[in-house]
Order: sequence, then structure tokens, then C-alpha cells
Amino acid sequence: MIVSSGVCALSGLKVLDLTRVLAGPLCAMTLGDMGADVIKVEPPAGDDTRHWGPPHVGGEAAYYLGVNRNKKSLRLDLGKPQAGEILGRLIARSDVLIENYKNGTLDKWGFDSSWMEKHAPRLIHCSITGYGDSGPKADLPGYDFVLLAESGLMHITGAIDGAPVKHGVAIVDIATGLYATIGILGALQARGTTGKGQKVGVSLLETGLSMLANVAANHLATGNEARRFGNGHPNIVPYTTFATLDGALALAVGNDAQFARFAEVAGHPEWSGDQRFTKNADRVKNRVEIEALVCAAVAKHSTAWWIETLRGVGVPCGAVNGVKTALADPQSVARNMVIEMAHPTAGMLQTLGFPVKLGATPLSARQPPPLLGEHSADVLQGELGMDAAQIAKLRADGVI
Repeated sequence: MIVSSGVCALSGLKVLDLTRVLAGPLCAMTLGDMGADVIKVEPPAGDDTRHWGPPHVGGEAAYYLGVNRNKKSLRLDLGKPQAGEILGRLIARSDVLIENYKNGTLDKWGFDSSWMEKHAPRLIHCSITGYGDSGPKADLPGYDFVLLAESGLMHITGAIDGAPVKHGVAIVDIATGLYATIGILGALQARGTTGKGQKVGVSLLETGLSMLANVAANHLATGNEARRFGNGHPNIVPYTTFATLDGALALAVGNDAQFARFAEVAGHPEWSGDQRFTKNADRVKNRVEIEALVCAAVAKHSTAWWIETLRGVGVPCGAVNGVKTALADPQSVARNMVIEMAHPTAGMLQTLGFPVKLGATPLSARQPPPLLGEHSADVLQGELGMDAAQIAKLRADGVI
């Protein structure tokens, strides 16, 4: 387990996590990794992903374990009146509230903007939705797979002559969680100046559209519909995967000088002098021709040979790894991208490490993903000052 020996960047920040599945839990975990105290409020059945298996480890779904470390779990049945009172008291004590309910849910429970202004004026309220809080689709629920399709990302993913394909992970959810984190940190900075909290809104749709990046820029500049390029790039050639003698190579020729060096290594220095291929714009126009030539050349040597030779002359490339190989790569190990945590039922649990490294206030794994309701009593006693009898009554009534 990686534990910071000093103060983390967000030490002392109180975060209330009312989210489930991926985008919200990832956001809350990221804040927790940076030192925030995170309380995860779960319904009686728990976060949906607790049941998304196999695989399971120690009775917990691996999916859930991947995005819920550094949190305490409070099991709370928000269908009961007493639960609403508890939730309100927790909101009032929090710095950040993250929720991914449908628009209007908190208002329906009595926690509207007026309530927030009166009882939690410094609160940063992050709302994660499918489509935002305005527009004709605002009331629809959001699902990564659906928004991947609707945003256009699926349309540009897949084989050139094949059907649209989703990404291998819920990439829209993941990016939305990261955007939410960015928005929360910006709002916290603003609060330091104004003394007031604010609402942060992020949606899967807007995330998906923003991820179109250069593809959207190409369309907006020309009016042309985007298309699929397989593993290729719409603006750079050769920039795709090629079969080697024993595997596959990801070749990323980023400029004309790199192309000339690649051509030399490939045994065809004449390519860089061919008017069809000299400049990147030429290669984009003659994509089929140059990629066919590169394909034939790359197939003559092993992946390891290409990587060693091309990196030696400054041409970007890499092996197409499986997940097992990627996580065990010496560079991944050197950067601590797999860490271990002691879990109450799973034993020594392996989980992904921290992609962000802060030199003075490092991220830390202080607490494993909690069991459902594991900290209900601790939260009610420590945060709200309830005694054992009150907690026992709430448990008997099915509130917690």
C-alpha cells in the first residue's frame, strides 16, 4: 500500500459521494487519492457495480473494487424520512457533493438551490448527468454505451470497411469523471477567492463531443462527415498498426523527418524522395499506396527488431500489448502503476496506481474499497455525533 508520509493535496476536504457505476465514483476516488475524506452513500443494495461480475475477489466485484478506494461506505435508504434528515446534515458539513441522479432528484428531496444557499453556501455541488440540465434530452438517463454512439465517437471507431465499434472501456464515463474532477478543483479555487460554493455540471454528451477533438475540428473546417480509419489517423500517415514477423507494431510517424529515417531503416530511402510521399499532406492523399508499401516492409522483421531499430533513430513506435503484458512492463512497474492494498475479505488486493504524481503532496492509498455499509456507524457517530442507541435504532428501522 502506498501511504503518504505527509499532508496530501486535499487533506481535510470533506466529499460526499452520492454516485454509482463509474464516472462519479472515479471522480470521488481521485479526490480521495489526493487526500480528501470521502463518504460514499449507498442504497440498501449498494452501488450497482458491486454486482457486476464475475470476476469477484473476496466476494466483491472487481469492477467495484477498481474505482472505490479511499472511501467510507454509509448504507442509507433514502426512501425513508429519517435518511433525508441524515443526508441533509451530511451535505451541510461537506465541502463537495458529487451526485449522478436524474435532473431534479435532489430538488424533489428538498435539497434545491435555495436549501443549498441557506444551509451549505460554501458547497461545491457537482452534478453528473447524461445530457446536462437543459435541452430536449435533459431528462433522459445517461449510459456510456449510448452516449458513445450519440456523440459520434462510435462512428469514427472501427475498421475502415466495418461497422462502428465501441471503445474497450467505458471511455466516455472515464473522461466525464476526470472532467468532473477538474471542474470541482476549479470551483474550490474560486471558493478560495469568493468564499462561496457553486454548482459544477458535467454530462456524458458534452464529454463525448469534446473528445472528438481534431476530428470535430476537421469537420467544422470542411463540412465533411468524419469516417473510420481503423487504427489509422485522419491527419497523419503512416500512423497505424502493421503486422510484423511475430506480432504487431504501432508505428507513429509524426513528421517528414521521421518518415525519411523510417524509410532508410526499412531499406527504401527512395520513399522520402517520391513526390507521392515526401510531405505528410502527400502521404495523406496517397494513404493506401504508402501503407501497402510499409506493410510489406514491416512484415520482414520481428516486433522487437523494429522497436530497437526505430527507437534508435528517433521514430516513435511500440508493441501492441495485451493488458497482462502492459501492466507487467518494466516501465509500468517503475512508475508504481500496480499497487497492493489490504482488504478485509479479498486479502492483498492489487489495484491500479496513480496516474498523477505530485512531488510535494503525493497521492496515497490509505483505505481499501469499503464493504457495503462498513462505516455506517463510524460516519454517524464521527460526523453527526450520534450515540450507539440512536445508531442501533436506525439500523433496526432499516434506515442504515
